[in-house]
Amino acid sequence: QVQLVESGGGLVQAGGSLRLSCAASRLTSSSYTMGWFRQAPGKEREFVAAIFRYGGISRYADSVKGRFTISRDNARNTVFLQMNMLKPEDTAVYYCAARLSGSTLSNMENVYNYWGQGTQVTVSS
Repeated sequence: QVQLVESGGGLVQAGGSLRLSCAASRLTSSSYTMGWFRQAPGKEREFVAAIFRYGGISRYADSVKGRFTISRDNARNTVFLQMNMLKPEDTAVYYCAARLSGSTLSNMENVYNYWGQGTQVTVSS
């Protein structure tokens, strides 16, 4: 059974930074894409960022461009989300997701095969 475990969430003041991690286990596909999504209270889950397994090619939601950076360590099957200049509107539960196949960096959650349990990020004003 594939497992994705997020960590690194917490409470931070506006303008601060947090680094989320997602450790993947039992992923046997040779070319899986990793993504981050988030869900704020009372809102639908939304795309944040995604990255291909190789080449460092990534994609971001407009709301986080220039502030968030997605990266991955393939040797450790871990993906990271560095979040800088955080705003109160970034408050949400953040989920990582894995997509086993596909040639695009999709922002659609229904194409991702596996999900983590989520980690809470709270940004105070």
